[in-house]
Amino acid sequence: MKNYKALVVVTNHSSFENSKAEPTGLWLSELTHFYDELDKEGIHIDIVSPKGGKVPIDGRSLGRFTLDKATKKRYEDREFMALLEDTKPLSSVDWRDFDILYFAGGHGAMWDFSGNGELHTLTRKMYEDGKIVSAVCHGVAALQNVRLSNGDYLIKGRKGTGFPYFDEAIAGVKSLVPYNLEKTLKDRGMVYSKALFPLMGHAVVDGRLITGQNPNSTTKTAKAVLQVMDNS
Repeated sequence: MKNYKALVVVTNHSSFENSKAEPTGLWLSELTHFYDELDKEGIHIDIVSPKGGKVPIDGRSLGRFTLDKATKKRYEDREFMALLEDTKPLSSVDWRDFDILYFAGGHGAMWDFSGNGELHTLTRKMYEDGKIVSAVCHGVAALQNVRLSNGDYLIKGRKGTGFPYFDEAIAGVKSLVPYNLEKTLKDRGMVYSKALFPLMGHAVVDGRLITGQNPNSTTKTAKAVLQVMDNS
């Protein structure tokens, strides 16, 4: 798979936009776990963001119970973390250069992924050209408003998943999120599913559309991407 290239999109958005401007951003493991799986296979990976520049890291993803060993290793890797200090903007990307598109999550993605027309156009072009489109957790917000050339939502009638609304309460941010992602996905026609228990790993493959439910689903999602790529 060494000739394949993956485009990974991460958020620039750093606040819940409430009165206290509580911080959010990228959930780090949703980047690192995906990156690690593809990196093992020698796939070239470019990390970009909607606006470019520095990527905010959600501090909760660096906590005692959330920062796993593999992510900690990347977090302590200065060379890797430097990739997030000055990312290229989405506008600099030629979608034709890539075989895989992946949207990492973190609550920040609910803002700058959902209404970004440039991002939606790139997603449509890559999907309609036969490339893999994947996302995890709140990164799935990138897909909710993407329309295909025929006017249908990309996710209409497609099996998929994303962060459940019930779990926002578990995360302690139900009153802070700007909308109910699960409901929006269903309203757009996604055949939505989730794991039996909260925070369990769950990934869904529907052809070249691959989605994961939460941070614990990232490795599963990455492995599913590799399997689909291997079979294509």
